[in-house]
Parts: sequence; C-alpha cells; structure tokens
Amino acid sequence: MRLVFVTQQVDPGHPALAATVPMIRALAEQVDEVVVLADRALPGVLPENCRTRSFAARSKAGRGLRFEEAILSELAHRPKPAAVVAHMCPIYAVLAAPFARPLGTRVLLWYTHWRASRLLEVAERASNVVLTVDRRTFPLSSAKVRPIGHGIDLEEFSCSEGAGSPDLRAVALGRYSEAKGLEVVLRAARLALDDGLDLRLEIHGPALTPQEREHRARLERLVRELGLDKRVRLGHAVLRSEVPELFARADVLVNNMRPGATDKVVYEACASCVPAVASNPAFDTLLPDELRFDRDDPRSLADGLAGLVRLSPEERQTLGRMLRERVETGHSVRSWAASVVEAARG
Repeated sequence: MRLVFVTQQVDPGHPALAATVPMIRALAEQVDEVVVLADRALPGVLPENCRTRSFAARSKAGRGLRFEEAILSELAHRPKPAAVVAHMCPIYAVLAAPFARPLGTRVLLWYTHWRASRLLEVAERASNVVLTVDRRTFPLSSAKVRPIGHGIDLEEFSCSEGAGSPDLRAVALGRYSEAKGLEVVLRAARLALDDGLDLRLEIHGPALTPQEREHRARLERLVRELGLDKRVRLGHAVLRSEVPELFARADVLVNNMRPGATDKVVYEACASCVPAVASNPAFDTLLPDELRFDRDDPRSLADGLAGLVRLSPEERQTLGRMLRERVETGHSVRSWAASVVEAARG
C-alpha cells in the first residue's frame, strides 16, 4: 500500500508541528511507502520507505500549483496511492479530491480543532472520511467523522515520578494564544498561593503571530499586577527534545484550551505519568473528574491543584501510571496509524 501524506512541515524541532514526524514514521511501519508532500521537509528524519516532495513557493497561488503538480504526479505513479491524507489543513483535501477520488484514491482529512469555516465545510464534503480524536474535536456535524484517538509516541515519553520537591511545580505548554485560557491559569495561581499552596508555574510556548505576541505582553502585565513575578515564569518555546525533561521536573500539567480541540500536550504529559488538570470536556475519557475544572473559573482550577497536593506520593504515582495506561490503550501513535490505514482501505 502507498499513502500520500500532506502536511505543512516535517521538522522534529518545530515548536508546533514536530509531533507530525512520529505520526509519519508510524504510518511508514504499516505500509509499503509514504510520500510526504510538505511546504518544507528536513532531510534524513523519516524512514527509508518515505519520500518527500516540497510544494514551497513565494505565493499562495504558486504553492497551490506546485501542490497539484505533485498530486497528479503521485496519482500517475504505480501502484496507485490508496489514500491522500490531509493533515490539519482542509485546503489540502479540497485540492486533492477532484483528482484523487475519480481514480479510486480515497481522501482522508485529519482535523482536530475548534475552528469551523466555509473551507472546512467544503473539505468535509470533498473527503471520504474525516479522522479526529473524538467526535467533539471536529466542529461540524458529519456522518463521515471517525474518532481514532490521538497519536502519542510512547517511546518518546518515559514515565516520570514527578519533581519530588516540597512545592507543587506546574507547567503549561502551547502557543501564546487567547484560546489557551492562560489568564484564568494565572488568576488561579494567585488564588492557590493565597490559599497557602506552595506553587511554582512555568509557561512555555511560541508567539508566532502579532496577535500572539500582543497576548503574551498582556500576560506579562497580568503577572506583575497579580504579584506573581517570583512564582510564575513566562518562557519561550522549547525544543521538542526538551519536553520530556520539562515533564520530568513537573508535578502537574495545566491546560485550559477552549473546547473543540484536545491539546496533544495533555496526552503527552499523561504518557509521562504526569497528571494533567484540564478544562476541555472532551478529556472526560482520559482524566478523572478530580483532574478537570471549569474553563472560566480560576477557583475551580485552584481547588483542583490543591486536591493534587493532598495526595500522598504513592497515590500520585498510581494516578500517573493509570493515566499512561489510558494513553497507551486509546492514543498511541501505532493505534492511530493503524486506524488511518484501515480508513485508507475503505
């Protein structure tokens, strides 16, 4: 079986898209060849049965033309691809479908995000199957939706037993976007400290757009207003290779992403046996009730953090191992790849 996998970047060091690399590697283990079409792909990071083709160009129209040239070339190559997998960007499914589907090559859209759009509606119609983490992580109602869990590389994240320090070391990871709900996290940190919790919080992530840079500046002002300068660190993006080390020195991950998308970092923390407290309702199959809080309620989060502190070291370790087992059962990169291959077969 051959698959065409379309994505933006193939770069294990990319601050936002590095997790795509283990997904492609897992697919390559289950098929004869994966052809990766990307705007940019670093050489030497994928298995031997993967080929990469860049459709980079100076303009959007130029990228579209180069993308269609690449798709047509791969569809003419024998054996014919079983499927084109469009990773996160609906436009890839829209552009590929008119050429792929008449030839019997299936179009699979992988999409897990809260944002709906006219383009996404067109992509849903153009695709044979829409793959996502959970039915609640695709923003449109569609009979084509097939929830398959997230793709977490369990070999990348070993089990950590926590920081082992007398204070509670919390970490939040992700872009400095308003969708991450970090203002509530900071206000919850202030409440927790006022309650007597010995809390330290690190926030790490990129600010890739003017809006995100502006939001980070607002968060910096809020840290000062709340008197959190000595307790909260607003850091920059970390390399993918540094994330396991962050988890190794953390007691808990805090995640306040808006509903409609389940941040992959929550699964990665749980794979590291680090409990996560999260507000997204779609985590109800991963996290027990005591690890979930109301998104707009800082008090709810502060109480959740306090509940973790009340656990004994043995209870925290048991909780961490249970969370890793849940990730392994429903969200491993190998089970994800197997589901993609099944969808490609029809």
